[in-house]
Amino acid sequence: MIMLANLTFAHPLWFLAIPVALALLFLSGRRGLNNTITFSSLAILASISKKPRTRAGGIHFSFLFFAVLAGIFALARPQMQKHYEFESIEGIDMVVALDLSYSMIIDDFYPEDDRSKPPIRRLEAAKGVLKTFIDNRPNDRIGIVAFSGRPYSLSPITLDHSWLHNRLEAVELGDIKEQGTAIGSAIAASSTRLTNKEANSKVIILITDGASNSGKIEPVEAAELSAKLGIKIYTIAIGTEEGRVPRSIQQFPKQEFDIPTLKSIASLTRGEFYRARSISDLRNTFNTINELEKTEIEATKKTVSEELFPWFATISALLALFSLVFRTFNPSASL
Repeated sequence: MIMLANLTFAHPLWFLAIPVALALLFLSGRRGLNNTITFSSLAILASISKKPRTRAGGIHFSFLFFAVLAGIFALARPQMQKHYEFESIEGIDMVVALDLSYSMIIDDFYPEDDRSKPPIRRLEAAKGVLKTFIDNRPNDRIGIVAFSGRPYSLSPITLDHSWLHNRLEAVELGDIKEQGTAIGSAIAASSTRLTNKEANSKVIILITDGASNSGKIEPVEAAELSAKLGIKIYTIAIGTEEGRVPRSIQQFPKQEFDIPTLKSIASLTRGEFYRARSISDLRNTFNTINELEKTEIEATKKTVSEELFPWFATISALLALFSLVFRTFNPSASL
């Protein structure tokens, strides 16, 4: 049934010739003319002649009729159509700059925002939400730059999102020996990975919980250079104001959010600044970015037609040949 639904005819008007073929078939069954001379017995003529045909046509005519019928189908050009749909995807190149400074060890996030559960580190909260974000961008090339006192390429820009998951799973605090928060250097390193890409949209998502206190380039200067390259930066300040690192790491712990600088970075590059104090805030932030940075998918439909008329033309020719051969060897045969 599916095959018949895909069967079409390019020139269906040829089917108007079928009534003519049916008329010929009807005429082939009519009785022929009566004998002009009648005999009481035909026995005396048996030696000099065969009996005249009593009906017009014969078996050879049946071959001829179906040959004409197959020829009509061939002229109508039957086609089996197959429909295909192609998607032209214009993805977005993204680099996630993830802070690995020791302050990301602060455990001021709660799973599902349920304070009855044990709190988790800022880094673990960020990694979990990032994995979901990556899964929601299957057509985008994404890379990861980790940074503390200096940037470190965790993953080049890739469509292999399972690889990104593995790299995120493996990264830990302390992987970068140089401590501090080099936001400017992280932006510069992330921009470098987007420089040679041909995507129409290039995005950096900067996740940090502190102020820039190291690196060779200032954050605002790095943002200005990124803006010239057409790169948009979304900045996310993660963590609560109450969160503090353990005294074993910092003798006089304090919170170092630099919100004005993060807002300037976003503004200079036509991005957005977000504040995430909980898991739900973090999820909402990435959902918003997901909506703002839409991947363009253009669907194109194509129909491929397979011509079937050669089969019908071949059948028509063979039936016509059978009719000719049968008529040649059985000139007086009848139905």
